[in-house]
Amino acid sequence: MRITVETNVAAPVDQVWRAYTTPADIVKWNAASDDWHTTRATVDLRDGGAFSSRMEAKDGSMGFDFAGTYTKIVEHKRIEYAFGDRKAEVEFVPGPKGVVVRVVFDSEPTHSVEQQQGGWQAILDSFTRYVEARQNKS
Repeated sequence: MRITVETNVAAPVDQVWRAYTTPADIVKWNAASDDWHTTRATVDLRDGGAFSSRMEAKDGSMGFDFAGTYTKIVEHKRIEYAFGDRKAEVEFVPGPKGVVVRVVFDSEPTHSVEQQQGGWQAILDSFTRYVEARQNKS
């Protein structure tokens, strides 16, 4: 099953793209809740390049690596990647009120569709808050 989450980010597409693909930015927004954080991120942004984000509970009780391989990169427009036996696509669509960022991904069998959609949406909402706060400072 495919799941879709999306947000609208009130910022120029180059800033949205950079925040989504730069490790120093990823560690600042990539968490679904305040009790989790991303401790490190790596990005080799090219077809065939690898990425990884280490996500951990702030209390140290658990953590995991979210990692995969980019399968298609169209700068400022689209990122496709594989992670395990699953795939995802991220679209960046500029519009009159900013950039719509839409993520479509394969579900997994361990958690409910609602849990997966809620978790990925929470991360995307965190991304939006981060980019817009940076935009408002400039």
